[in-house]
Amino acid sequence: MSGWYVYLIRTRSGSLYTGVTRDVARRFEEHASGGPKAAKALRGRGPLTLAFQCAMRSKSDALKLEAQIKRWPKSRKERLIQVGPEMLADYQGISEPS
Repeated sequence: MSGWYVYLIRTRSGSLYTGVTRDVARRFEEHASGGPKAAKALRGRGPLTLAFQCAMRSKSDALKLEAQIKRWPKSRKERLIQVGPEMLADYQGISEPS
């Protein structure tokens, strides 16, 4: 496993932010703190909640899935959060649980 993840964060208003990282807990804390490494799109929009995360096989696969999810309508993102990574079973870049 490469250690790359795709994640979704929910803001106070209910909007969803999609990103990639190697360390979900660290990255979420950066976003939640609103510090210099936080995404500008999330600053001042807390409290934030981590809504979804999924391990990927590589950075490339994580970036491809991130781009795909960002194009999805909110309803499909909400379904992904409800169903979980199983919804992505046909996506080849998902890392199998060990």
